[in-house]
Amino acid sequence: MPKKVFRIESDSMGKMKVPKKSLYAAQTARAVENFPISDLKFKRPFIEALGVIKFSAAKTNKDLKLLSPSIASAIMKAANEVIKGDHDSEFVVDIFQTGSGTSTNMNANEVIATLANRYYKGKAKIHPNDHVNLCQSSNDVIPTAMHISSLKLIITHLIPNLKILEKELNKKSNKFKNIFKIGRTHLQDATPITLGQEFSGYATMVGKSINFIVQSSDSLRELAQGGTAVGTGINSHPKFAQRISKEISTKIGIKFKEAPNHFESQASKDALVLTSSSLKTLATSLMKIGNDIRWLGSGPRCGLGEIILPAIQPGSSIMPGKVNPVLAESLTQVCAQVIGNDVTVSIAGQSGNFELNVMMPVMAHNILESIELLSSSSKVFANDCISGVEADSKKCESFIEDSLAMCTSLAPVIGYDKAAAVAKKAFAEGKSVRDIVYEENILEKKKADDILNPKKMIKPSL
Repeated sequence: MPKKVFRIESDSMGKMKVPKKSLYAAQTARAVENFPISDLKFKRPFIEALGVIKFSAAKTNKDLKLLSPSIASAIMKAANEVIKGDHDSEFVVDIFQTGSGTSTNMNANEVIATLANRYYKGKAKIHPNDHVNLCQSSNDVIPTAMHISSLKLIITHLIPNLKILEKELNKKSNKFKNIFKIGRTHLQDATPITLGQEFSGYATMVGKSINFIVQSSDSLRELAQGGTAVGTGINSHPKFAQRISKEISTKIGIKFKEAPNHFESQASKDALVLTSSSLKTLATSLMKIGNDIRWLGSGPRCGLGEIILPAIQPGSSIMPGKVNPVLAESLTQVCAQVIGNDVTVSIAGQSGNFELNVMMPVMAHNILESIELLSSSSKVFANDCISGVEADSKKCESFIEDSLAMCTSLAPVIGYDKAAAVAKKAFAEGKSVRDIVYEENILEKKKADDILNPKKMIKPSL
């Protein structure tokens, strides 16, 4: 292995060895040394958000005449490189670090300062704290980055992909509207339904989740930026908070605004807890849909087999010809992860002590992971599974005729108790409800056929 080469950098605590070619400096290297916890680092959307904040801060500080145009321009050029993802490998601090995310904020400040000095021709160097972090604190930068990255990912990825899933489910609802099948409650036979009606329920579940997410994530538009250390805005310009929110909105193309109360926006993470809760709600819906699809497609000969799932890969290393519902299983695993992530976000959300939440990095990691997982899995499930689902109409119809729940439509005509007796006899003798009605002459054949017609059982009938 080649020998590592270092340079010496200094921070307020003293000298520190830093990898020679790295863009970061002493504070970042110290954090790497202090937190050898996991291999988890901040995700690309969060790093992009940090770049947006530093770009917008530099422009705002230039307009407020707190930074010279040349220094601001150099910082903005450097920040743009971070936004584009040119230096993601330089963001090396572990997720499990100081709860304020100070180490990651300084990681960004140091990287951008190093890059900015390549563009700046002045005598004095651009400083990570004095210039890049001007009018800012980790305590407002990190919550702002959490809001920006989460909302952007929801708007640009999650919602569009959920709409793809909703559309595919609605397509199947329309395609299967005349496929009659047995309904099930408690995993027991119930009254008839159409496969289209069943899929319409799935589509509506996804549609409602979209609305829940849109509504809950709207609170992410409020930004903590400008509150600095504890919400008072110390060491910032009085107009900084309002102006940087406008600059961020312009830069990222999403409308944000200054938080009406900076003490709340920095001490509380309720907006993220609420958003995570709506993601969990989506996960519970998708878990139900995924499991229903597995059951409906079970078989192919010894299960329900009412739908036929696309065969996309061999299902067994030992059983030839076996095909499994792999995409539904992938989806349900994602849902389990998201539900677990929400627990972490909830615990982290209550960990605000006085003027600061001290679990922001793990909160940011989990909520971004949830958004990314739900986004990608919804799209894959829609395009590679739901779009290819077909109905086995013969299997669906056979279950209807064999079902004892057909007695339900008899109850208003012959009474509940007599209808129950028909069901019991049919079960005991291994016959259909229709057979018993005919044999016992309970109703004339024409009337019996009319009452036992599944088409009349899928809507209000009295």
